[in-house]
Amino acid sequence: MRVQFLFGVLLLFFTANASVASENEPFPNADTVVARMLAQDAQRQTLAAGYRGMRRYVLENERMHKHAEMLVRVECDANGTKHFEVIDRTGWKAAYEHVLHKMLDSEAEASEPQVRVKTRLSQDNYDFHMVGDTLLGDRTAYMIAIVPKRREERLFEGRIWVDARDYALVRAEGKIAKNPSFWTRNVQFTHTYQKSGQFWFPASTESVTEARIFGSTSLTINYFDYTPTPLEVPLSASAELRQGIPK
Repeated sequence: MRVQFLFGVLLLFFTANASVASENEPFPNADTVVARMLAQDAQRQTLAAGYRGMRRYVLENERMHKHAEMLVRVECDANGTKHFEVIDRTGWKAAYEHVLHKMLDSEAEASEPQVRVKTRLSQDNYDFHMVGDTLLGDRTAYMIAIVPKRREERLFEGRIWVDARDYALVRAEGKIAKNPSFWTRNVQFTHTYQKSGQFWFPASTESVTEARIFGSTSLTINYFDYTPTPLEVPLSASAELRQGIPK
């Protein structure tokens, strides 16, 4: 049973973003917003050598009265590849072995550049339709409906919200495009971001999986202590700066 995909796929579409944009522009269409979002994400990759942070996973199954928690450290390279270290785990052992741990493996694999290009929020993988704009907190965001171009487990159907000032992804919600097995009826999720300095880091993920045997299983992920990894200054450049030698 491929339960490990049910939650792992929810995290494959999102990366931290940082950008600068003007709010004083005509209302754009969806493809324009997405193109600017991708451009700003590319710019973000030049501002830091990746990022690092912590996550807390909480899994609940009401029908079986089961509970599991996992504390994880994540480090992301400059090219987007993620590495995970489990710091602590408690509760339902089977959930850790068959869901949570395999979910980390799935996300790590999907973060590799050659795989990520097939799942990113781009015109190659999705059709985008502007719904309108709305306030999220005190910031305006464009609300865009997205439809996957292929029925694959690592794509999803739903809506995204893109910050109108920074052109950064701030919210996504929907369902996976293809259930991974007969035993899975539905997987719904909501993923949110928050701004820290120039960067937008993940804030929370909430998902509910409806399975034919196990009933409803919820997963909540809280993200905290996310910081960009500083760019390394070459030793030769550092020496020049100390000696006052211009480049």
